[in-house]
Amino acid sequence: MTQQIPSTEPELAGVRNFRDVGGLPTTDGRRVRHGVLFRSGHLAHATAEDAAFLSSLGLHTIFDFRNAADQKLEGPDVELPGVRNVNLPLSDPADGAEFWKMVRDGDLDQLRSILADGKGADRMIASYRTIIRQRTAEHSRVLLSLAEDSVPALMHCAAGKDRAGLSVAVTLLALGVERDAIFDDYLKSNAGHRRYKVQRSGSSASAYSPEVMELLSPLFDARAEYLSAALETVEETWGGVDPYLEKALGLTPGIRERLRERLLD
Repeated sequence: MTQQIPSTEPELAGVRNFRDVGGLPTTDGRRVRHGVLFRSGHLAHATAEDAAFLSSLGLHTIFDFRNAADQKLEGPDVELPGVRNVNLPLSDPADGAEFWKMVRDGDLDQLRSILADGKGADRMIASYRTIIRQRTAEHSRVLLSLAEDSVPALMHCAAGKDRAGLSVAVTLLALGVERDAIFDDYLKSNAGHRRYKVQRSGSSASAYSPEVMELLSPLFDARAEYLSAALETVEETWGGVDPYLEKALGLTPGIRERLRERLLD
């Protein structure tokens, strides 16, 4: 049975994992405003109809967190008239050309060697922690831009779940969104109609065998343990969300209030 998507969340033909982040509750009783913050997978394969819909959102800025290898593989985003495109490459949680080559082309024994026995999940957790620790300049730029003039905004990476997922989560932390709501939004990337399509070079059944797909699943899942590791890193490194936002990202109380004014009802 085909999963029904709410009418407020259109199913785009060439863009995966699109959604409006509006409606999420904050700890002080407010909600993220609808129509100001969107997230998705890459826009390189957007159809003309997809582009028309995206243009109708009145976007000011698109934040693309893909790196050069992603863009070479998938192509550049479609151009939307009047929309500013900002490319801020973040580390791919499965970074490394040789690693991805093995994911696409490797046989079962090779995949077991790099992904079995929890190695795939461990890789993802380590990467989430690294992005939080090392990509403060990029996350600062996004939040300062949102506070200044960049809404409505769309954040995306390749699949829209890891790099975009973390950047959205950091934004929601700055807005004071309830922790459970941040996790709920992050985990929505697992819905069947949103998931990134696994690409393997082989066309035989063995290329997509149950064991192969099980080995690959840590790379293509959004898992609560990944986001938990990122938030634990905030606590361990800076002692909490507030010092992280102020010391690492440069969000003074005044800037944070401007951000809330722009994005919250």
